Amino acid sequence: MDPQEGPVRETLATNVKRARGRKGVSLSELARLSGISKATLSQVEAGSGNPTIETVFSLSRALELPISDLLERGQPEGLTVVRGAEAEVLSGAGVDLRPLQTVEAGGMIFEIYDQRVRADSRQDSLGHAGREHTVVQEGRLGVTVDGHEVELGAGDYVAFDAALPHAYTALDGPVRSVLFLHYEAARRSRPAVPHR
Repeated sequence: MDPQEGPVRETLATNVKRARGRKGVSLSELARLSGISKATLSQVEAGSGNPTIETVFSLSRALELPISDLLERGQPEGLTVVRGAEAEVLSGAGVDLRPLQTVEAGGMIFEIYDQRVRADSRQDSLGHAGREHTVVQEGRLGVTVDGHEVELGAGDYVAFDAALPHAYTALDGPVRSVLFLHYEAARRSRPAVPHR
């Protein structure tokens, strides 16, 4: 599936419009807060833009919302299976993210992603809401957080405040990892749907 087609683009459009309306933020103000041009934001809200990881993270930071509030279509109930080959991809400069699940428990929201850092690539982030956790499955991953650098191999784990500037770099070939983000549930833009 093309990462820019279909439900991700449509869901992002709906959720950005909703969040902006709830916060009473104009399109011009959101452009200023996010560093994204007003024209690009108009395209995103119309569902005709090509959202990247950078766009979603910037909107998350500007709207002070968990990323799942921008990408989630609804709360699943019962058994949930996400096939890797069928998961929609959100691509950035060096990373492909596949949103797998959002879990709410104990006043916290946990987002789970399949994260792939492309060979010889680097993905930079100015920061966004939440705390970030990464477990490397395959490859060697360079992680830079607020100027501090670490190198991770298969089975290694790192966690940090996602509001800090950070970057992931594939050091010698592609890297597969699992990315977890967590937030306080109070940061959600809408109430959770109770399980039946």
